[in-house]
Amino acid sequence: MKRQSNSVAVTAVGGGVGQSIVKALQKTEYNPVGINSEVLGAGLYVTKRSYIGLNATDPRFVDRLIQICSKEKCTVLFPGLDAELAPLSSGAEKLKNSKIIPIVSDPDVIGICGDKLKTCEFLKKNNFPYPKTYRLSQYDGELGFPVILKPQKGGHRSIGTYKVCSNEQFETLTKNIDLNNYVAQEYIDGDEYTCGTVTLEKQCIGPIIMKRELRDGDTVKAFVVKDDQLTSFLKRVINVLKPFGACNLQLRLRENTPYIFELNARCSGTTASRALAGFNEPRMICDYIFKDIRNPQYNIKEIVVLRYWKELVVGYDKVEEMKLKGYISNEEAEL
Repeated sequence: MKRQSNSVAVTAVGGGVGQSIVKALQKTEYNPVGINSEVLGAGLYVTKRSYIGLNATDPRFVDRLIQICSKEKCTVLFPGLDAELAPLSSGAEKLKNSKIIPIVSDPDVIGICGDKLKTCEFLKKNNFPYPKTYRLSQYDGELGFPVILKPQKGGHRSIGTYKVCSNEQFETLTKNIDLNNYVAQEYIDGDEYTCGTVTLEKQCIGPIIMKRELRDGDTVKAFVVKDDQLTSFLKRVINVLKPFGACNLQLRLRENTPYIFELNARCSGTTASRALAGFNEPRMICDYIFKDIRNPQYNIKEIVVLRYWKELVVGYDKVEEMKLKGYISNEEAEL
């Protein structure tokens, strides 16, 4: 069904994922409307219309989004934060009843992707390679060293993730973390990749494959590659997982075997980089919803993407206006 308004809501634009979605949509026919729960979120000052939203834990979270989307005639809503996925998935019918389509998977998929143990159980159950993973509170040192310690739920940007190389380091760390929300995971020594797909009508589109280098959990150098074997593997995983919209898969290659260590049922901090390489996930999703284009065309280019900081100057008057009104207009703004 074709939609009249081309406005698209993007949440959590103070963070990398939300900003990446905004960048991918800018200079397209779709108009991103920025939403963030904190007044100094940078993305609020680069979209033409921006609003203060609510934290995902607030029981009024979905209602506030409906209020904003109704005012701006947004028929599509992209989440930019992992913590928002569960409440948006649970509230999907409420949003759809208000003629808003949230780009979010069903609760079962969100549960698999948001829990490191469930991710590995999913991979194991479906005969995909997976890194051996144990609940930290029940871990007896089976993996030796090095070993990865990471949050079971709620982790992002490698915050709280540790590569542990000795028993002394292990003992020190485990005294200061929540053993009930941590896992011990097999360390996979090999090149790391971030990969993106789009799923529409239960059909996997893509993937785009990027070998990457990280700094503080963020991709700072990305090398777009084409690999038929890895492409086939990723499609098989997605066809079993069955997410809706964009999905981000992170993996390492060891002896040419791909070990997925993270699934994210959302867009990625590298979404804008992927768009530059010819695979624009938000635009393809919008083309499907607004124009009923079910087989979007794309042309992935093998390029190198180097990421760097860019300063954004915001007048105090704009910040104060946002504080007072809860929304602002930025007709000339652009990231």
